[in-house]
Amino acid sequence: MSTTPAASGFGPIADAAPLSLCAREPHVPADRLVAEMVPPPRFDSVRFSTYIPDPNQPSQTEAVGVLESFAAGLGGAHATGAGRRGGFLGFGRGFGRAKAPSTPAGPRGVYLDGGYGVGKTHLLASLWHATPAEPALKAFGTFVELTNLVGALGFQKTVQTLSGHRLLCIDEFELDDPGDTVLVSTLLGKLVDAGVALAATSNTLPGKLGEGRFAAADFLREIQGLSARFRPLRIDGEDYRHRGLPEAPAPYSDEQVTQAARATPGASLDAFPQLLEHLARVHPSRYGALTDDLSAVCLTDVQAVPDQSTALRLVVLADRLYDREVPVLASGSPFDRLFSEEMLNGGYRKKYFRAISRLTALARDAKGLVESS
Repeated sequence: MSTTPAASGFGPIADAAPLSLCAREPHVPADRLVAEMVPPPRFDSVRFSTYIPDPNQPSQTEAVGVLESFAAGLGGAHATGAGRRGGFLGFGRGFGRAKAPSTPAGPRGVYLDGGYGVGKTHLLASLWHATPAEPALKAFGTFVELTNLVGALGFQKTVQTLSGHRLLCIDEFELDDPGDTVLVSTLLGKLVDAGVALAATSNTLPGKLGEGRFAAADFLREIQGLSARFRPLRIDGEDYRHRGLPEAPAPYSDEQVTQAARATPGASLDAFPQLLEHLARVHPSRYGALTDDLSAVCLTDVQAVPDQSTALRLVVLADRLYDREVPVLASGSPFDRLFSEEMLNGGYRKKYFRAISRLTALARDAKGLVESS
């Protein structure tokens, strides 16, 4: 990955000029997109044993048991991409028992449905780690990263690349437009036919994907076809990111944010309105590279986003920052006022609430930057 200007030589001395996201124009080769289909840094070390179920939410304990069995059943899967597999995708009696080469009936994957911060990504990453296969034979990525991979490689090359895998984990599964519906339905259908196991997380039940955004009969048929490929597994609970924790700090002043950025090696400093404009010029598949090597993101003049397209780009950036555990220090409006009431009541509301939850957690992580500057 290269950036303009070059993003090498990090480690500035205190009070040096901070970095700028707006000055970065990352270029990400397609092979990097494939190589990075692993759990993000935040989830490098998570395992089923490190997931702490809420004792008041039995569905969390049940989910761990189901996924542990699911992972164990993948050990005998054939990974040639030739459509021949040992069985693993039936649930209940006979789970993991070898089957005939023909495609088995029933769901070929598991779908973790639940609210914000109940640990769905933790469990999905734990499944990836627990699956007895080399990293090259299992893939992990967000829904956005999967569609970006198709854009970079082309459809047939993506099928060829992923069909030899034992497992494909898709985090934050959602359908943002009708084109995605057909694309993903077709892609997953071909991967399932090749014997690839599927696992996904979402805040939306598979049969309700795209609800409130598009409802044409043709697309509803595609959604129902996707739904049939998964066994939904509901996970209840409150948002662990804020469970028992103090409220996120109120926004700081521009002066405090600027001073902290200058005093923090590897931090970036940008005016929020200018950053939103810059995001429109960078493809979302490059937002991860945009944040490479940053120790913190400092933003001044945070304000409500002006439109839906801008808001959805910000959601992707928030996800990449959260994955990489990059603290976010901000002045202006608090993060729970980023999205209008109309947005929070619309078809993308679950994406926006997830972004608020994650940015709030990152704001809490950034509190020490002001105290130490």
